[in-house]
Amino acid sequence: MNTSQPVEAVVALRGVHKQFGAVRAIDGIDLTLAPGECVGLVGHNGAGKSTLVNLINGTLKPSRGEIDSHVTRGGRGSAIRSVFQELSLCPNLSAAENLRIAHPTLKGLGWRRRAGAEIRASLDQVFPGHGIDTDARVDTLSIAQRQMIEIAIGFAPRGGQARLVILDEPTSSLDAGIAEQLLAYVERFCAEGGTVVFISHMLGEIFRVASRIVVMQDGRVVAERASQDFDRDSLVDAMGHVAQHAPSADRRRDAEGASTAGAGASGETVIEDAAGLSARRGEIVGLAGLAGHGQAEALARLYFAGTSGWRAPRQPRMAFVAGDRGRDGVLPLWSILRNLSLSVLPAGARRGAVDRHAEATLGHDWQQRIGIRSDDLGNPITSLSGGNQQKVLFARALASSAPIVVMDDPMRGVDVGTKQEVYALIRAEADAGRTFLWYSTETEEVCQCDRVFVFRDGKISAELSGAEISEERILAASFEMQEN
Repeated sequence: MNTSQPVEAVVALRGVHKQFGAVRAIDGIDLTLAPGECVGLVGHNGAGKSTLVNLINGTLKPSRGEIDSHVTRGGRGSAIRSVFQELSLCPNLSAAENLRIAHPTLKGLGWRRRAGAEIRASLDQVFPGHGIDTDARVDTLSIAQRQMIEIAIGFAPRGGQARLVILDEPTSSLDAGIAEQLLAYVERFCAEGGTVVFISHMLGEIFRVASRIVVMQDGRVVAERASQDFDRDSLVDAMGHVAQHAPSADRRRDAEGASTAGAGASGETVIEDAAGLSARRGEIVGLAGLAGHGQAEALARLYFAGTSGWRAPRQPRMAFVAGDRGRDGVLPLWSILRNLSLSVLPAGARRGAVDRHAEATLGHDWQQRIGIRSDDLGNPITSLSGGNQQKVLFARALASSAPIVVMDDPMRGVDVGTKQEVYALIRAEADAGRTFLWYSTETEEVCQCDRVFVFRDGKISAELSGAEISEERILAASFEMQEN
């Protein structure tokens, strides 16, 4: 980027407001996005980040204020691209066919061949060695592969050139190795004059790629400065919630394996399978390794084995927290309250009728405990941000009486403050005797566990416990089976 002469902004917002009825989602924002910079956009769930993104890309119009753009905004031919946390691919189409939807000039005979070549080239550029079959239906691919395709479509030429790419939690389903490929590509893209808005609750990634950090709170920009002028604590403090640091490994267990945090573990095995995966009462068991190596399948196998009776019991054996909430978690036609209370409705029913008062009390209690941002739990769950929808799924599982909770990469899109609160909540539940099976693509989360099974090629390659649980050991076990 040449700084010797003034650079024309890609997009400039001046005094922008956006209201939805009485709700003030954006409250007087001034923001300029220049070529060659990566702007890290952070803030807790419900801070207004998604609304701001939709104003920048032209999906929404401001209630007041001005947005000046020197590139095409809105429509399929836009030079501004958005890759959202909630994946928008059509599941019954291939990657190439999904690219065609966003590529208005791709027409005529042989368009599938050209679309396939373009999406493969983009995947190769962003994610070398990806191994994705671009002719396969999207619904046959893992969530990590779907996220990679969505990102590749965002950066693909599509008959023009991407000038500004907005990435909303782009690594939430990617393991560390694939996430590193994306971060490296973002740096190259910006070095060549492109602009990126990078939204993430993973602060290490923000510090890695962002040249400038913008902090949002309640629809306003509350801090904005060069990334080197922040550290982790000052950034979290600017977001308006000072989160506790994650418990360290020696706080969880000492070198001899004695429990310090998971005091509820009793030694009684409550679940196990033929592959060697097991969990004891009061234990938090992590599933780790590179994404797509059998962790989600192992969880599904255990969950269905424990919940597939012909009749649902009044007291469930297991509860489930989905990471892919759009496919496996949220019921989009139902309210926030009904999505939350679903797991306890059978136990609280009187002669088959829902106790509305008890349901409302439960919803209010969990709204306060886990911080669901909504004025009315009767609103559709789709009115919530992605992170707040995930909080509802956590509340649904933890409100149940199930002694075992299965969690499939559940922290996607959850802000750093809420993560620490949920970690503490999970630990307290484990100390009280509840068992957790927890698959995560984030090493920080895996390190919250008492015991960790590392997967490679669909099999368990290592079992770690206590002080053995570290990023280095997990990575070594993730690759050692392939080397053997």
